[in-house]
Amino acid sequence: MAKPVIVSAVRTAIGRSFKGGLANVPAETLAITVLPEAVRRAGIDPTVVDDVILAELNYGGGDLARHAAVACGMETVPGQAVNRHCTGSLTAIANGAAHIVSDMERVIVAGGVQSLSTAPLMKWRVPGKAEMEFVEPWMPPSHPETPDAPTLDMAITVGWNTAKKAGISREEMDAWALRSHQRAIAAIDAGKFLDEIVPIKVQQLDGSVVDFAVDEFPRRGTTLERLAALPVLHPEIEGFSITAGNSSGINDAGAAVTVVGDDFAAAEGLEVMGTVRAWANAAMTPADNGLAAGKVIGKILDRAGLKVSDVALWEINEAFASVPIAACREHGIDEELVNFSGSGCSLGHPISASGARMVTTLLYELRRRGGGIGIAAMCAGGGQGGALVVEV
Repeated sequence: MAKPVIVSAVRTAIGRSFKGGLANVPAETLAITVLPEAVRRAGIDPTVVDDVILAELNYGGGDLARHAAVACGMETVPGQAVNRHCTGSLTAIANGAAHIVSDMERVIVAGGVQSLSTAPLMKWRVPGKAEMEFVEPWMPPSHPETPDAPTLDMAITVGWNTAKKAGISREEMDAWALRSHQRAIAAIDAGKFLDEIVPIKVQQLDGSVVDFAVDEFPRRGTTLERLAALPVLHPEIEGFSITAGNSSGINDAGAAVTVVGDDFAAAEGLEVMGTVRAWANAAMTPADNGLAAGKVIGKILDRAGLKVSDVALWEINEAFASVPIAACREHGIDEELVNFSGSGCSLGHPISASGARMVTTLLYELRRRGGGIGIAAMCAGGGQGGALVVEV
């Protein structure tokens, strides 16, 4: 039985939705940027790819993976769309690894793309009306709505509920967010992301073309005082502590990895970046959504036969700062080892691409540090959580 290994990992820089460098770049373009680059970096012929698996969210159901394969000249390669909300691209990579372990496939490109800037607006016909009546704009709900878990307000369902249940203060969340920005800026200044980012050519409104190659969401001038001065998102709720500063961004990006069997990698002389050791998903009541990251961490540690002390580095997505803080408290994780180059509060959270971005960043950083085990974990809409273990 083949072991699933990653032989390439790449991402675009992360843009600020609607007003940033990728605001006029559709998801299709993000997909046809990372797909061929993942194949090129792997050193394989595109014709040997068995499948392309890309996460997408609220993009109309057009199967971006297959669209990208055809657009890149890979007409004999099928494509699969995956949706598990925030953890979609972790699931895409896990699905690819499962194909490899089953010996049904040899080469999979997996990841995800998100362009909130260009996502279509939907409308929903209200059933049971004599006259046609529509709700517009409309978004498919991630779970049945309850007063403590609104479907369209994750600041309450994820951020605030997690802070309350884990006893996390506004000051602790702001401090975490500040460190996230500081680490992201330090990583950019040190050139840490140069190897993992593929520049994307973006045409400006004046017709000129620029290379978009640097994450634009981190705030260089952020201070604790500035974060503390931001208003809470729900002042009508007593004690509410979630702000734009201790929340993730609204972002655009794409990311992909190439997963093959270790036997295939050896036969083709491919450079192995890391081994996929385990993957897991978990769920709990939607009102406990942000705590699902901690739950799935416990599940994947058990599944992989690991202790917290065995893990060299962690990526725990900052959907809100309360999420990684709660997970670290639950499992006694050293915060210094978590989100070493920033995360959702600073780099941003391009939803369907975030998991693959986290895995990509983990792989490159573990290589710089001489190897080790890394875990990427996150919560996801509907009360879900996902995680992946890689070893370099």
